[in-house]
Amino acid sequence: MTDTADSALVTLFCPSPNFEPRKASRAPDLLLLHYTGMESAEGALAWLTTEESKVSCHYLVDEQGRITQMVREEMRAWHAGASFWAGEEDINSCSIGIEIHNPGHEFGYPDFPEEQMLAVEALCVDIVQRRDVPPERVLAHSDVAPGRKADPGEKFDWRRLARAGVGLWIEPEPIGPDTAFAEGDEGEGILALQKCLQRLGYRIGDSGVYDEAMTKVVRAFQRHWRQTRVDGCADASTRETLNRLLNALPSTS
Repeated sequence: MTDTADSALVTLFCPSPNFEPRKASRAPDLLLLHYTGMESAEGALAWLTTEESKVSCHYLVDEQGRITQMVREEMRAWHAGASFWAGEEDINSCSIGIEIHNPGHEFGYPDFPEEQMLAVEALCVDIVQRRDVPPERVLAHSDVAPGRKADPGEKFDWRRLARAGVGLWIEPEPIGPDTAFAEGDEGEGILALQKCLQRLGYRIGDSGVYDEAMTKVVRAFQRHWRQTRVDGCADASTRETLNRLLNALPSTS
């Protein structure tokens, strides 16, 4: 650890040039989790700390659980890209980002090792306690950019983090034999589902039509909160899990 690190858990501080002040001096109140999507943690660190990449993140956790900080938490790292959550479009200004090394779906998507998850859990606990991040604002990159991103994906253990006091989680409704809403469907049931997804924070229209964009949003929801089957179809399990999650929100409890 060095004196420039924000967390006592940091192993190495390797500064990235890709940052700037947070807009309107915004204090971060959202924690955003990613996977690197690269074949090695060393390659990811090199990319996140080179000026030509124009991307960065606050932290990187490798497979062995070593934590590298690249951008101070008070600064705006460039990790979320074009994104949206609960009315906010500048997710970079309101968030702290953690890159978790995993090759991702493009390279076989292996499980997250225990040593890595221990470190991720400890770092997340440290950040949410110091920054007072609400559970409902601990999110996946795929939540804020469902049209572009799938990380950290359906293998990531959100339940584990919630048990440690990080993030919002309810046990998913079991999958049944019902007929799901799917792309091409339309009507009042689709409109009601769109309104529920909006309430949670997703950017989605309220056309009452189950289009390609809605499929991507539902798939993102499933990757985070109903991981057993990620198909973008809103079956009863997905819908009931969403309803119970909304009921668990502090603002609606």
